[in-house]
Amino acid sequence: MPSGNQKIVILLAAFNGAAHIKEQLASFAAQSHHDWELIVSDDGSTDRTVDIVREFSHSVPQRIDLTTGPQKGFWKNFVSLAKRADISGAELFAFSDQDDIWFPDKLERAAKWFSTGSSDIPRLYFARTELIDADGRPVGLSPLFRRKPSFQNALVQNMGGGNTMVMNKAAKRLLARAPDDIALISHDWWAYQVVTGSGGIAFYDPLPSLKYRQHRNNLIGANRGFWQRYLRATAFANQRMKYWNEVNIYTLDKMRDLLSAPALSTLG
Repeated sequence: MPSGNQKIVILLAAFNGAAHIKEQLASFAAQSHHDWELIVSDDGSTDRTVDIVREFSHSVPQRIDLTTGPQKGFWKNFVSLAKRADISGAELFAFSDQDDIWFPDKLERAAKWFSTGSSDIPRLYFARTELIDADGRPVGLSPLFRRKPSFQNALVQNMGGGNTMVMNKAAKRLLARAPDDIALISHDWWAYQVVTGSGGIAFYDPLPSLKYRQHRNNLIGANRGFWQRYLRATAFANQRMKYWNEVNIYTLDKMRDLLSAPALSTLG
């Protein structure tokens, strides 16, 4: 399927994002791939986030749907978007944070990759990022991963940033089958594990696809700099990493019926 014929639904989880969400929305409008729709799941914002989204909806021809999130934290908001069954007519789905700035060709590049393979197999695209500070100043790049994405890798490392992730319908259907009582460390790490664990394909694009705004709340995702080194050292010191792995295994155990035989063998 040619990349230009693929409708992409952007799944944006929002909460008190008024400071930067206008820039993020503007970067959607500037996409070279025009066939997109946007669903914003607002988790109870008390600032102007909702007003800004409504204003944006009147400035673009694309469909904008503003809904109320579960109000139970960021990853549950993203999972609620992945589990929505009322989205039809789209080939691809893109997770989005509320405070990044997408490069104009972000969706186009992802769509081109999906156009080269089967739509029946769960497939997941993610990319490197350019890092910016809270004021939009460049501060470097996210790590360049050399290892090929795989379930074995996904068990020990999250190399797929959720803000860059695009998935096909088969992958979204897979994530939608998650039990309601799962516990996650992050929605992106979980998506990487489930897609690769089911026999699906994950692709890591070494070219940055967006400007990833850094705050103290998301420094683990950046994986760079003093605070990242500090947090990683602390994680190992207090066995946080062990806890993260235990949570991941617990959740995968609840979804064993979706996993492939090789993944089950690896999982044990």
